[in-house]
Amino acid sequence: MTTPGPTRYDRMTYRRCGRSGLELPAVSLGLWHNFGSVDPPDEARAMIRRAFDLGITHFDLANNYGPDPGTAEETFGRVLRRDLANHRDELIISTKAGWRMWPGPYGDHGSRKYLLASLDQSLARMQLDYVDIFYHHRPDPETPVEESMLALDQAVRLGKALYVGISAYDPQQTRDAMKILRELRTPCIIHQPRYSMLDRRIEDGLLEVLADEGLGCIVFSPLAQGLLTNRYLRDIPAGSRASKEHGALRPDAITDERRAQLVKLTEVATARGQSLAQLAIAWVLRHDTVTSALIGASRVSQIDDGVAALDQLAWSDDELRAIDQILAAKEPGPASRSVAQRA
Repeated sequence: MTTPGPTRYDRMTYRRCGRSGLELPAVSLGLWHNFGSVDPPDEARAMIRRAFDLGITHFDLANNYGPDPGTAEETFGRVLRRDLANHRDELIISTKAGWRMWPGPYGDHGSRKYLLASLDQSLARMQLDYVDIFYHHRPDPETPVEESMLALDQAVRLGKALYVGISAYDPQQTRDAMKILRELRTPCIIHQPRYSMLDRRIEDGLLEVLADEGLGCIVFSPLAQGLLTNRYLRDIPAGSRASKEHGALRPDAITDERRAQLVKLTEVATARGQSLAQLAIAWVLRHDTVTSALIGASRVSQIDDGVAALDQLAWSDDELRAIDQILAAKEPGPASRSVAQRA
């Protein structure tokens, strides 16, 4: 059993998750990639341990994380038992269901059958009695929202989840889900949308809905799958996400125009005393509504770099305006929102 660093809570910033009693670290660790069966287990263990040493108490998973699907939960379960079992009450562990996990009509989407069966499987893989947060991973247009929300409610009533959340729900879907959950008195406390400087869709109403509903917000892909780092300023390095067959970043997304933006954003970051990744994390955390930035990592140093973003969270209007101008230089769209339109 590993002894975590005694100063692990001294540096981390914790933020209230909506109007709930729960606080989350401003930087959380997601196990979407680099923790599956195809990845080095010793590196995965080192990253989880280092994250906790830095005050990251929240570890985010899903049934299909890997690859192979399910193996990220197995990896996390082994590390938990080996290193952090005595610290379970210091941890927030979340998992999700909503994407295809097993063959047949009951292994995908949002039915009561799928959601509750998936949660049981996730608990078995991690060898846990409960998770702290159980999410519906995406809305299912073919299943009544009442059925999916009743399944989340049942997970709490069975003692298999303390809180529930939703992910990828648009503003109206979020209001519809919250109306049902509020009537059920189900503790839904959080929404997990995609958000980065290169994808600003949540500024088109979702952040306002989350504030109205009292929901916390943990944003995934704040580094745009690693694009908002210094890794792709000149080429696609071996071992990067864009170079992997199972990576989530497509090589064709790294155009000359995009690289020009990244170089200019790096100049803004350097002037602030930050790396490009730190700039990107601090940028999504500029909203009071955003509780936590969910980062991924392939090595320990990336976790250190991400947490160091919290050393500089203050922004000037000139800095935000400069970033908007850089983002607008490529083409109009979600990534070119004006300063006046920021939530």
